Amino acid sequence: MSITSISPIDGRYARVTQPLEGVLSEFALMKYRFYVELEWLRFLSRAKLEGIRELMESEHMLLERMSAEFSVADAQAIKEIERTTRHDVKAVEYFIRERLKNSSLADVGEFVHFACTSEDINNLSYALMLQSAINDHWLPLAESMVSSVQALAVMHKSVAMMARTHGQPASPTTLGKELAVFAYRWQRQLEQIKHLEYLGKFAGAVSNFNAHVSAYPDADWRGLSKAFVTGLGLGYNPLTTQIESHDYIAEAFHVLMRFNQISLGFAQDIWQYISLGYFKQRTVVGEIGSSTMPHKVNPIDFENAEANLGLANATLSHLANKLQVSRLQRDLSDSSSLRNIGVGIAHGVIALSSLNTGISKLEVGREAIAADLDNEWALLAEPIQTVMRKHGLTGGYERMKDFTRGERVTKEAMRDFIQSLELPEPDKTRLLELRPADYVGLAAELVDELGKD
Repeated sequence: MSITSISPIDGRYARVTQPLEGVLSEFALMKYRFYVELEWLRFLSRAKLEGIRELMESEHMLLERMSAEFSVADAQAIKEIERTTRHDVKAVEYFIRERLKNSSLADVGEFVHFACTSEDINNLSYALMLQSAINDHWLPLAESMVSSVQALAVMHKSVAMMARTHGQPASPTTLGKELAVFAYRWQRQLEQIKHLEYLGKFAGAVSNFNAHVSAYPDADWRGLSKAFVTGLGLGYNPLTTQIESHDYIAEAFHVLMRFNQISLGFAQDIWQYISLGYFKQRTVVGEIGSSTMPHKVNPIDFENAEANLGLANATLSHLANKLQVSRLQRDLSDSSSLRNIGVGIAHGVIALSSLNTGISKLEVGREAIAADLDNEWALLAEPIQTVMRKHGLTGGYERMKDFTRGERVTKEAMRDFIQSLELPEPDKTRLLELRPADYVGLAAELVDELGKD
């Protein structure tokens, strides 16, 4: 962590975001460019094209080892070359050629970056970076959070709780059911995230295979290009301008934004439940809630998450909108924008880390939940007027409204009202025995929907 960092991603929150350095930093971009260039050289050697021999197994292993051992020193050497070339991808090409000079691969050096435009290398590198960042780093944190909330939902599915609609007391629910709503919403988004398609193109300067055909007019360049891209574990985009169109990136960011927005709503709701005493937070030894009020245990994890989710979505939204638009066959605005994909994902990772921490400290405040329910007997106005209507009693809704709206209704007053109603004894007895804590409908059973496909 550097205290002089401009962004808290690399400063205050560096402990959380450090694992992303290997997939979303400038070093990572160079590492993936290096990998793609070497994989293309290996692929060409197997394509049986005139002028490039098939590599020996030991040479394939050498190139694989070079990719695996790509280091910060290698990246710095590339940056040094870039000072002269003023072109980042060309610097990678020259670095590779220099490395091959002192090996048995010196004779295939001219096939490094063969028929490629820079964007051929870049788009595949970014696709691989994004794929790894989401699947290997973002997704485990998200799944851990959803799993924790789902476990809490199941554990507390029968804990009756007063609902609040428009911030006002409303028909009771259960704590577990309300948590289950968030888990269910997240699960739908996670299914889409797990099936995201990461696309790549590899067809030259304007994606017509112009240079390829000039050198090898009879080669199946469409088939070779598709085989190379899919061999890297990516989907193939056959129709593009110089750049891959980035629609898949927008798709990925849109679903991440939906997940984040659900998470933001969750963070705000938990904050409110903590404020109401419905949740308590386990204290951490040495932690301070306020610089002047020693008693406070602030919901800082949920507040931190809320802030970072907003920052994540602001960045992802801009990138999703910008990256789908490019002037004619290409302009460089997408290049500068793509360098910031790590910002949006990193803020999301910080938020997920905070949410996981906050959730792990939650304890149910059963006393506060029960007290709120027991103090709101007016909540039974709904079932009483519904039973009145069932039996044809005129003006059931209006009579209950006059009795309860804006009034403090006690248990005794509610039961006296029920006694005054001309209802069949079985229904009257059932209403007399009903407490706000019993009036939860099928809330507990609804939690079981989480286990269904």
